[in-house]
Amino acid sequence: MRHTTTGAAVAAVLLLTLTACSGSGSGADPKTGPSAEAASTPAADPAEKAAADGTKELEAAVRAYSDAYFAPDAKAAYSMLSQRCQDAYVLEIFEPAVKAAASDYGKQEIESLTVDRAADGMARVSYTYAVPTLSQKQQPWTLEGKTWKYDAC
Repeated sequence: MRHTTTGAAVAAVLLLTLTACSGSGSGADPKTGPSAEAASTPAADPAEKAAADGTKELEAAVRAYSDAYFAPDAKAAYSMLSQRCQDAYVLEIFEPAVKAAASDYGKQEIESLTVDRAADGMARVSYTYAVPTLSQKQQPWTLEGKTWKYDAC
């Protein structure tokens, strides 16, 4: 009986950590489109924009989490969860889920990554893998101290 409960818990954590909060949305008002300010502002060089708003660190954090998750290095991936998510998932449940994901899908590399929104210590990130079911849309991340943390729990 305990094996079934643990298996169900592992499956639930795996499902949540791979697909949590994968909604879609552009952030633009569907009735009015992008704001007039956004339309009148000249497009900045993506590298300049990333450096200015800290998204370089966010992108690095997302890639590091993904690398650890599919390594599988559960302890490293767990350390990249927000405090809220660490409170929701104990390492003993999270670790088997990470191992199962690596076993089921093998080493996965992020193919494309877009920071959809980053402001006030909160961000939404979309990224894709070769296995479409693993791809994420609008995944939440939060800034804790000076470190971006996965916050999809």
